[in-house]
Amino acid sequence: MTSTRERQRAAARARLEKEMAERAALARKRRQTQAIVGASLALLLVVAGTVWLATSLGGDDDKTGTETAASGLAQCAFTEIPADQRIKEIKDVGLPANQQSNTGVQTMTIDTNLGPITAKVDRSLVPCTAASFTHLAEKNFFDNSKCHRLVTEGIKVLQCGDPSATGKGWRDTDGTGGPSYRMAEENLPTDKRPPYPEGVIAMANSGQPGSTGSQFFIVYGDSPLDPNYTVLGTITGGMNIVQDVAKAGDDKAFAQQAGGGHPKKEIVIKKLTMSAPQS
Repeated sequence: MTSTRERQRAAARARLEKEMAERAALARKRRQTQAIVGASLALLLVVAGTVWLATSLGGDDDKTGTETAASGLAQCAFTEIPADQRIKEIKDVGLPANQQSNTGVQTMTIDTNLGPITAKVDRSLVPCTAASFTHLAEKNFFDNSKCHRLVTEGIKVLQCGDPSATGKGWRDTDGTGGPSYRMAEENLPTDKRPPYPEGVIAMANSGQPGSTGSQFFIVYGDSPLDPNYTVLGTITGGMNIVQDVAKAGDDKAFAQQAGGGHPKKEIVIKKLTMSAPQS
């Protein structure tokens, strides 16, 4: 007879396969739509700002949509969530400026209760996402928040960045928080296999284009996720910390939904900082 653990694993694999199939179908639909309306893309950007066509497919199209001709600046669209649509887990720290530098490399330092984790962020690839992180870090947005989700089967990620995931224990709302704005995806790894290799730090979203906020995930093992999530940068130090958290496992709190659960080994972001861009 099949053991309970084997049935659970089979169910988890089935959920992952279903999720990946749905995301793949959505990606195909986006590519088809972009081909049809590509001629009017520039106009759509001006009129709609957050329209997903500009950046949902990454690569050269992203640069076309965000760069301002040879000026060293990118034009970003940070879309504010209307006040009457915000849940209490949303933390309002204002909006970053729409024009942002698209040159230089920044160092992200995540000072945790288990030690520092560092990452390299290239602004030429993710000018708007890097600007958002810099803005949020300057506002102490991430301070004292916990990494709320760990997935040990399939996608192998540690997810953090919810400013409301604080204090002792866990709440049902952990994982729903973010800033008072959303932005389009950048630097999608459509040409990479696997799209998200071990050591990548990427942005979480709701599965819908233009839904990137503050939550991010660190990939601690090659992940088969579809390339729908902004690749923010590459981990340069502290991967052993993430690996140790992964080894301790999760509590399966999200097993029937998105997968995974809260890390059994608690990891808290005491401080997150972004260095000034370096050439």
